[in-house]
Amino acid sequence: MADKIPLLTPYKMGKFELSHRVVLAPLTRQRSFGNVPQPHATLYYAQRTTKGGLLIAEATGVSDTAQGYPETPGIWTKQQVEAWKPIVDAVHAKEGIFFCQIWHVGRVSNAGFQPNGQAPISSTDKGFTSGGGIDVATFTPPRKLTKHEIPRVVDDFRVAARNAIEAGFDGVEIHGAHGYLIDQFMKDGVNDRTDEYGGSLENRCRFALEVVDAVVKEIGADKVGIRLSPFANYMQSGDSNPEELGLYMAESLNKYKILYCHMVEPRMKSLGEKVDSLHSLVPMRNAFKGTFISAGGYDMNDGNNVVAENRTDLVAYGRLFLANPDLPKRFQLNAPLNKYNRETFYTPDPVLGYTDYPFLETTF
Repeated sequence: MADKIPLLTPYKMGKFELSHRVVLAPLTRQRSFGNVPQPHATLYYAQRTTKGGLLIAEATGVSDTAQGYPETPGIWTKQQVEAWKPIVDAVHAKEGIFFCQIWHVGRVSNAGFQPNGQAPISSTDKGFTSGGGIDVATFTPPRKLTKHEIPRVVDDFRVAARNAIEAGFDGVEIHGAHGYLIDQFMKDGVNDRTDEYGGSLENRCRFALEVVDAVVKEIGADKVGIRLSPFANYMQSGDSNPEELGLYMAESLNKYKILYCHMVEPRMKSLGEKVDSLHSLVPMRNAFKGTFISAGGYDMNDGNNVVAENRTDLVAYGRLFLANPDLPKRFQLNAPLNKYNRETFYTPDPVLGYTDYPFLETTF
C-alpha cells in the first residue's frame, strides 16, 4: 500500500463526511441562459462529483440587481429554484456534497444588467478608473447605497440562502471576495463611506457580518461558509492592510460558528496570475475555528504539502477541476492532466469547454 496522499485522506466538515480534500472551486461558467440554470449544468456538475466530495456551485445572483455578466445563474425566483433542483439531485445521486455560492456583483456591472437600466449599487459611487485588462466602457458608475437600503440587500442574501436550501443544496457559500459587493464594503481602497459602514475596519466589515448573521439565522451556521480574498486587488478592490482585514474577519466569523472559511492565497493578486508573496493564510487559518479551505493556483504537490503541514483543511481547485472532471482520481493515480482551454471558459456553448473534457480511460 502506497503512502496515503494527503489530499485524498478523509475529513469531517461539521456533519459532512468528506472522503477527500479536493474541492470543486466556484467557477463562473456563463451558460445559464436568461439567468436560469440549464439542463447541461446537470451533466457538468455530475461529472465532477465523487462520493463524499465537496462541490461549490458557480456564483449565483441573490437578486435582480446582483448581475454583472451574461448568462450567470440566479436564485431569487421560483423558476431559478426549480431549475437548480435536478442539478442538485444529480450531485446527490452520486453522494456528493453541494454548496451554492451566493453573490452580488455590486459595481462590477452596467445599467444593461440592472432593472429599468438603473445604476449598479455599491458601497461607493466611485467607478473604475482603469481597465486592468477589463474594458472600462462595460461598467456604469455605481450608486452608493444609503444606510436605509443596506438591510434590504442583506435580506436578499438571506432569501437566496433559504431558496438554495429549498433547491436541495447542502449549504451556501457567501461570496465575500474578488471585488464584488461585500468586498467593496470591506476594502478601504473602495469604501469611502463616512457612516457606520465606512471608515474603521470594524465599520467596513459590518455589512459582511450582517449578511453572515442573517444567513446563519435563516438556515443554520452548520450550512454556511464564506469566501474571502483579503490580499487580492481584483476589480480595483485592494486594502491597505490585508493581513489585518483577514484576521479581523477570521476572528469575527468565530462568533457565528459558521462551517467554513474559504480564502484565496495572497499570491493570487489579480485574475489568473501567481506572484511571489511574503504573506500567508496561516494566521487566518489559525484564528478561524471551523474548517479552512484554501484556493488559488494550487497543483497537486502544493495541495498535498499544505494539507500535510496542516496549513489548511481542504484545497479548492478551479481550472484543473474544470479541465479534469475526474481530478481526484487523477491525483490518486498521479495521472497526466488535461490542459484547460482558457478560450472556452466563458463561451455560452453547452458542451464545448464545459462537458467535453475527457475522463481517464481506466478500467478497474
